[in-house]
Amino acid sequence: MQQRNGELVNTEPNAYAKAGVDTQAGDRAVELMTAAVARTMTPNVFGGVGGFAGMVDVSELKNYRKPLLATSTDGVGTKVAIARALDIHDTIGQDLVAMVVDDIVVVGATPLLMTDYIACGKVVPERIAAIVRGIAEACEYVGVPLLGGETAEHPGLMGPEDYDVAGAATGVVEADHMLGAHRVRRGDALVAIASSGLHSNGYSLVRKIVADAGIGLEDHVEEFARTMGEELLEPTALYTTACLALAEATDVHAYCHVTGGGLAANLARVIPEGLQARVDRSSIRVPVTFQVLGRLGSASWEDLEDTLNLGVGMIAVVPEHAVDRALRSCQESGVKAWVIGDVVDNNDDVLPVHAHTTTRTVSGTKGVSAGSVRISGDYALA
Repeated sequence: MQQRNGELVNTEPNAYAKAGVDTQAGDRAVELMTAAVARTMTPNVFGGVGGFAGMVDVSELKNYRKPLLATSTDGVGTKVAIARALDIHDTIGQDLVAMVVDDIVVVGATPLLMTDYIACGKVVPERIAAIVRGIAEACEYVGVPLLGGETAEHPGLMGPEDYDVAGAATGVVEADHMLGAHRVRRGDALVAIASSGLHSNGYSLVRKIVADAGIGLEDHVEEFARTMGEELLEPTALYTTACLALAEATDVHAYCHVTGGGLAANLARVIPEGLQARVDRSSIRVPVTFQVLGRLGSASWEDLEDTLNLGVGMIAVVPEHAVDRALRSCQESGVKAWVIGDVVDNNDDVLPVHAHTTTRTVSGTKGVSAGSVRISGDYALA
């Protein structure tokens, strides 16, 4: 107890604080992040920051003939361990938004809102605010409000420096505009859109490769022209704006977000039964990041392509006649795009793109009964 202005004031931590939960630190974190979150608000947001629930006005959905709500949730996996080790926390937020919102756009949906959840062992206001600031800046970039969130302190369950992040998003698409395997046809072209690096998948393998090689996160890597940690923390590309613009500009049949499992496993999810996507490895110029990691880990290209994106972060499946317009649209959106293959009948008696090299066929991935992906040739090196 202390005396202030003639009154006794209890300055001892309350029982909750003694148990390890600092609600005042949580309040301070909210103060630090409020401005960044406020910048994501769109005219459709109803109410402000701080309520028990976030709300959006969806009156415009009355103009849809048959609106479908699309939803997705995800995290950023063990990439968080790199951020914690380097004490750099403002890039993880973009990774989270990309992993969640770019799944929404795959079906052609326009995102309506996003929420986030951060669990930590101890609330450090500046750290939590940096994470949320990264989330908010990415939301602002793709035009989706960060409508709500939660920071939960879990002392005893997580260490003081531990944290993890997750997010969820909801979007809307007109039923007859929905993209997916049902639209894909024989003769369609596969247009690859470049990744920004490793994105947010395969980090358990990546971290093991780096640790086994004895390379520190702060060690300079000549091929990267920066430290290993800086390379590994390169944020995931945000495709939402470019993909929505592409779908508006020309006929897109399907998108494939290349996340966990690599290109073939994810592409197979949007190829209908009876059809096969042919991918020419030689059309993919593998960035130096993947080359260095493969060399350090003595990993085969097959192992790498089953885990990492190898330079392709999104694929648009478009009719052959739409290829030129698709490439122009991507260029106008500031993303690099090129053709990596096509779609054929599954029973076509066609030779692989490169008969003298390893050809693999991938199907039945992610629990989806669909078509297959045949990948052949040798990767080009950047």
